[in-house]
Amino acid sequence: MSTLSPTSAAGPDPAVNVDVTGETRLERITGIAQQQGGLVSLVIVFVAACAFSDGFADWGNFQSILVGNAYTSLLALGMTFVILTGGIDLSVGSMFALGGVLAAWGAGHGGVLVAILLPLVVAALFGLLQGTLIAKARLAPFIVTLAGMLFARGLLQAISAEGTDTYLVPKGSAFLWLGDGTWRPILTAVILFVLGGILLMRTRFGQALFAIGGSENAALLMGLPVARTKVLVYVLSATIAGAAGMLNASRLQSGVTNIGVGYELTAIAAVIIGGTLLTGGAGSILGTAAGVLLLAVIQNLIGVHLSQYGSSASDLANGLFLAVVVLIQTTLTRVRRLP
Repeated sequence: MSTLSPTSAAGPDPAVNVDVTGETRLERITGIAQQQGGLVSLVIVFVAACAFSDGFADWGNFQSILVGNAYTSLLALGMTFVILTGGIDLSVGSMFALGGVLAAWGAGHGGVLVAILLPLVVAALFGLLQGTLIAKARLAPFIVTLAGMLFARGLLQAISAEGTDTYLVPKGSAFLWLGDGTWRPILTAVILFVLGGILLMRTRFGQALFAIGGSENAALLMGLPVARTKVLVYVLSATIAGAAGMLNASRLQSGVTNIGVGYELTAIAAVIIGGTLLTGGAGSILGTAAGVLLLAVIQNLIGVHLSQYGSSASDLANGLFLAVVVLIQTTLTRVRRLP
């Protein structure tokens, strides 16, 4: 007659360190490293820059970094929601530029209300079209948003006579108040990131994004409105991009036509560096904020120490850093899935 050993009678071996959620200690550690790696890297790079880079710790330099990235960081905020579902949005850079031009035109032809609402409405409709094609027609997000990027840029060129016309915000317009000063752009970005974090972590909509990114089929079986949620995600991303362009036009006092090129790639890089998986299902707004600041700090350091090499040094450094982050994320994900 067989007998049970003490270990089998008592359950799993305590050395395995399995918690009530079924995760081992190794899985918990790799999960934390994956999600908080961007924040840890930001702290390390920031401390090292303060210690070894002359002038980096100057308060004026800090303000320059924060103000310079206040509105462009909002593209990464919207991109976070999209990537969490396993999608991608390549149109945000063009929508950023289009939103700025529409806002400047609206300020000159209809006043403050038109300057604010016109880019928001156009961006929302744009996102609705893209989201519908992706969620309802089942087209690939990469193809749809690539076409959207080209269409938005083409519309911008048509409005501005192939980029030759620059619309200026009238002097004395109340619209200029939105982007005025040093702290107003920073506080605007902080408030929107906080609201984005609340939306993601404290609402059913946010929890649905994690479920859809983790497994769309499982989300359907759970009864979640997958198609509607994915449409709303692209509406949200486009609207945030249009709002960012509108706010940037207020700060620059004009609608710059040649802005926004490549911004979508920077936004994607910031989101990935912040710990959001390209395959979806895992990520955070705090991580995205850390990714934005980390890229901004790196670009600032490159501008100080490698300016003689031009913009190519910044592109090479960002590309190398992003490749390393993706490699680490992939390795950590595989470790978590090991039996």
